[in-house]
Amino acid sequence: MQAKALALGPADATDLIRRAAALIFDVDGTLAETEELHRQAFNHAFARRGLDWRWDRAVYKDLLRVTGGKERMRAYHAGLGITPPLPDEDIAALHRIKTAHYAELVETGCCELRPGVIELLAAAKARGQRLAIATTTSHGNIAALLSQTLGARWAFGFDAIVAGDDVRHKKPAPDVYQETLARLKLDAADCVAIEDSANGLIAASRAGIPVLITRSMFFRDEDFSAARFVLDDLSELGLAKQETEKQPHAQ
Repeated sequence: MQAKALALGPADATDLIRRAAALIFDVDGTLAETEELHRQAFNHAFARRGLDWRWDRAVYKDLLRVTGGKERMRAYHAGLGITPPLPDEDIAALHRIKTAHYAELVETGCCELRPGVIELLAAAKARGQRLAIATTTSHGNIAALLSQTLGARWAFGFDAIVAGDDVRHKKPAPDVYQETLARLKLDAADCVAIEDSANGLIAASRAGIPVLITRSMFFRDEDFSAARFVLDDLSELGLAKQETEKQPHAQ
């Protein structure tokens, strides 16, 4: 099935996007390559709290199979074979430090939206399509990234914003997508989910939503055979070129 997904070209993916009533975006890795900043922020938090943990890229890539920052820290601690588990208040304190430092990193302007994202958002708005976010990350992390990249009024561009803490089970469970559909009051088949990870693909698929994958740094080698389309990035949709061609030629 992977070959079938790849055999269909960007023009087919663009057609799927255009026919959707709503586009539902994941955030980390999909809208921007944020995972490296998250990794750095985790390490900052560990150092601040006096822990000798250090997540290099290989370790972090493996940990990304666990969705949710707090869950990731619990999983790592459990893997060390140290008992008892860290108390919830210690995990929460680490996560607060990590989240604050992530916001500081994003505010430096070092993390831009991925190629094709701005064009897709603008084209969707021009067509009257609805936009939504369905993510495992926190509302604070969403706001830190999108206020920097889309401006202070970014939230007004989205009809639904559902984060990991809004639902009982995080991806690959379908909860975040089911909640997004409920808020949009749309059927799954009328939407397209835009994801970058296998966990996100599974979550959206379980909710019945067709998925377009945009490969990201940490997840690009995962199994995306169940996706409707697999692209390296959203610029392959060719929206910027199409919009330019629509402009009247100078006289």
